[in-house]
Amino acid sequence: MCGRFTLSQSAETLAQAFEIQSLPDLEQQYNIAPTQAVATVSYNSDKEREFQQLRWGLIPSWAKDTGIGVKLINARSETVAEKPAFRAAFKHRRCLVMADGFYEWQQQGKTTKSPASGEKLLSSHPEKFKKQPFYFRLQDAQPFAFAGLWEQWESPEGKKIASCTILTTVANELLQPIHDRMPVILSHQDYDLWLNPQVQTLEPLQQILRPYPAVEMSAYPVSTLVNNPRHNSSECITPYQSSAVG
Repeated sequence: MCGRFTLSQSAETLAQAFEIQSLPDLEQQYNIAPTQAVATVSYNSDKEREFQQLRWGLIPSWAKDTGIGVKLINARSETVAEKPAFRAAFKHRRCLVMADGFYEWQQQGKTTKSPASGEKLLSSHPEKFKKQPFYFRLQDAQPFAFAGLWEQWESPEGKKIASCTILTTVANELLQPIHDRMPVILSHQDYDLWLNPQVQTLEPLQQILRPYPAVEMSAYPVSTLVNNPRHNSSECITPYQSSAVG
């Protein structure tokens, strides 16, 4: 799954990475949590990429209120085309969710092995933690895109909220010791295919909704500061231990 992530790159770097003409200055975010605004890219009516800020946690157009959004922060890629909450957005409103890293938590006390190294991942201070957070990013630390869907919801009073969800897939070898799911990270060459509104079935997209190559990622444990979404500083991604994994 994906329950927290980061976006700390400059507007210039993001504009170049996502081939957008211009971007507003964005706050560096080291602990993005559900219901917060996230930076996304989608196609406009001219099939040009444009920036859009969306609320994280998809609210289907038929929802009675916004509460359902906190339960729909992720969508399983294997069933997204069939689920009532996601199928309309999957056909017509796909987007790129900008990120440069994400977090996952390991349950303490389990006998699990480290990604790549095979060493145990238990904290050296197990009495302090119930779960150990890990930070995952690309080896080159560059920004990337989660596969996302977005939807427009309107309240009975006329209030409009644009929201989104992040697709997940089975975990790659790096994440498997931590969690059995991971967010779908798209390769740069697949951005336009994902955004193309003329592609409305799962079959052409299945090949890109796959685990990102583990050899192109790295991970390391971080402080439990990230457990509280009010903490938003570079300390959230500071290695907790000296040795990284991956």
